Amino acid sequence: MMSASNSNDLHRSEIDAYGFKHGEDFDYDSYEEFMSRYLSILARRASKWNKLLSGSGSVKRSSKVKRYVRKGIPNEHRGEMWMCVSKAKKLMDSNEGLYQRLLGQELDPSIQSEIDIDLHRTFPENIYFCNDATSGKQDSLRNVLKAFANHNPEIGYCQGLNYVVAMLLIVLKDEEKSFFLLEKLTKQILVGYYSKNLRGLNVDQMVLGELVKLRNPNIASHMENKMAPWSLVCMKWFVCLYLDILPIETTLRIWDCLFYEGPKILFRVALTLVLQNEESILTARDTSQIVERFRKVKSQPLNMDCHTFMQKVFLDSQPLKMATIDKLRSECEQNL
Repeated sequence: MMSASNSNDLHRSEIDAYGFKHGEDFDYDSYEEFMSRYLSILARRASKWNKLLSGSGSVKRSSKVKRYVRKGIPNEHRGEMWMCVSKAKKLMDSNEGLYQRLLGQELDPSIQSEIDIDLHRTFPENIYFCNDATSGKQDSLRNVLKAFANHNPEIGYCQGLNYVVAMLLIVLKDEEKSFFLLEKLTKQILVGYYSKNLRGLNVDQMVLGELVKLRNPNIASHMENKMAPWSLVCMKWFVCLYLDILPIETTLRIWDCLFYEGPKILFRVALTLVLQNEESILTARDTSQIVERFRKVKSQPLNMDCHTFMQKVFLDSQPLKMATIDKLRSECEQNL
């Protein structure tokens, strides 16, 4: 999260705190209005986190920590907390030297070619990944993806991983940590999302449809009548974990919860986005118009206010138990 010291400089800057260039339609006035309120929240959160960590740099799972994570991890602690709460640090510490060994191995030329092609497509609007970056992270992105492919031949490389790894590198600023956090993400948190057949991802798209049917049958029925499968409009939400869908501060707040609580947060956010766009979706006349309405989700003012947005996410999706998701996954798996 941005500190008070650099926020004013960024209000009218073309580049945000993470290296992303603002688009031509960026609403600076709304951003300034939000930040004027959010800065005091950031200061309070930072003070509470500093007291919680009290120099230890790690935490144990508890209702208090869960509450703190849901309210946002300060940027100065975010990388280490992701490593800690996901247990990626424990995995890294028990596999000393693995990352460097994987980097030293030859990679299948066809997979290397896929990775190299996508390097130039990854966040071209970010100063760390654009092709003319003087101190960029493209080499680090290539390294992490190569090590991951060597370690996971059953996956190799899957489109979408480049964006996820790029964001990990921006936050963690370390290749090895990014690799082990990616391992945790793909092996335990989002199982099957980045497999060759995307089975886990496809199942969860169906689960989202079932959850919408339970929460708002009218939307579910309209989507079905217009022959608009959820995978058509929401796949990128799940593949890229809301990167390029929601403002970066909001996305990182979602990732805070993802690494602590698991995939349930992805469904919570999806339900909020769908439900708050009910009128727009229900007035869409055909599939192409539905797709267009979903594309406009990211431009809504509420999404910029990450604090209010996350409060709404947990309010809108209550109750939502993992047992419900697991039951629906089992049913959708059979149908798939």
